[in-house]
Amino acid sequence: MPRSVVHISGHIIDSLILPKILDIIISLGAEFQILDIHIGQRRADRSSARVQIDAPTEESLQQILAKVKEHGALPLDTEDEVVRFEAAPTDGIFPGDFYATTNLPTLIRLDNQWVEVEHPEMDCGIRVLPQSRRAETVPMHRVKKGDFIVIGHGGVKIVPMERHVPREPFEFMSSSISTEQPKGLMIREIADSMIRVRAAQGRILVVAGPGLVHTGAARHLIELIENDFVQVLFAGNGLAVHDIESALYGTSLGVYLDKNIRASEGHEHHLRAINAIRKVGGIRQAVKQGLLQRGIFYSCVKKGVDFVLAGSIRDDGPLPDVITDTLQAQEAMREKVRNVSFALMMATTLHAIATGNLLPATVKTVCVDINPAVVTKLCDRGTFQAVGLVTDVEPFLRELSQYLRQGDNPADARQ
Repeated sequence: MPRSVVHISGHIIDSLILPKILDIIISLGAEFQILDIHIGQRRADRSSARVQIDAPTEESLQQILAKVKEHGALPLDTEDEVVRFEAAPTDGIFPGDFYATTNLPTLIRLDNQWVEVEHPEMDCGIRVLPQSRRAETVPMHRVKKGDFIVIGHGGVKIVPMERHVPREPFEFMSSSISTEQPKGLMIREIADSMIRVRAAQGRILVVAGPGLVHTGAARHLIELIENDFVQVLFAGNGLAVHDIESALYGTSLGVYLDKNIRASEGHEHHLRAINAIRKVGGIRQAVKQGLLQRGIFYSCVKKGVDFVLAGSIRDDGPLPDVITDTLQAQEAMREKVRNVSFALMMATTLHAIATGNLLPATVKTVCVDINPAVVTKLCDRGTFQAVGLVTDVEPFLRELSQYLRQGDNPADARQ
């Protein structure tokens, strides 16, 4: 029977790493035996264990080893194995048996030393730069012929996400999705975490869908922007168009937001809004010329908030600021997430999943949507750190704004 012994270390008990590894072994049809275990006596102490895995086939064993590796378990006979890499055969093509990345912190063993892989991102390869002793993730479309790409799993180590010590208030929100969660407490903790991030001069990313405008929640997002709680905004053509329609005509999809009645010829308003912005050349030009005097994107321009608008096949117009090339939009988003410390995703499915694909697991991520399937999809695709809150976006943002208003002003906290 194929056998391997893996070593696990860290906060493997209170972070539930050891139970997860044992569950993987059993669920994939193998058996385990804990050969030895050392449990730390204090909360700050690290623990370690050696676990023997007996699998029915060599193929099954390799599958198990690949899975438990995502939780930091390495076979004892490969802990010192040096990474292997191979030149890409042509532009945009990885070598065969390339290593596919997760968004967890990753290291490779290069010249008998562990080297951290820069810019962790899921579903990429690892490009090695031997002369400078560096390694970085690279998406498939960016690889160039001759680039050295890691192959196989040997010499690659993943650092699992562990519970922080001492315990932070945000931690009670593990990656879970439920309509039964204590929303008031969660929203307060989200606000506290945002205040801490800004006090440390961290950057907050907001990913939002057009539902913010339709539900009347835009005013709360504007308050967050004005109070320095948003540094980057990702959205599509829809959010920008309906925000600008609201600013120019007082309607969203032709309905007056304050009266909740349809405007005469209101169905044309979003097209007229697009046309007006296209005429002056873009959103920033509209603000500069005084055409746009309120709204989410007006505040973004005035406060210097970076924004990326990624287009889709269904866009009207679109606005000049919308990036219609998918790969270009992805590159712009990838660049903007590099220094983000906190991500808040609201009322958007595709943009939330797209952003989750780009974020390292170290970025605290909150996804708010009335549809629990949105958060489920986000977590299922590998955004391990995502916390889901199933609720309407308007009451969520209203309550979040209230808590942030009561807390410390981030501008004051940095002085």
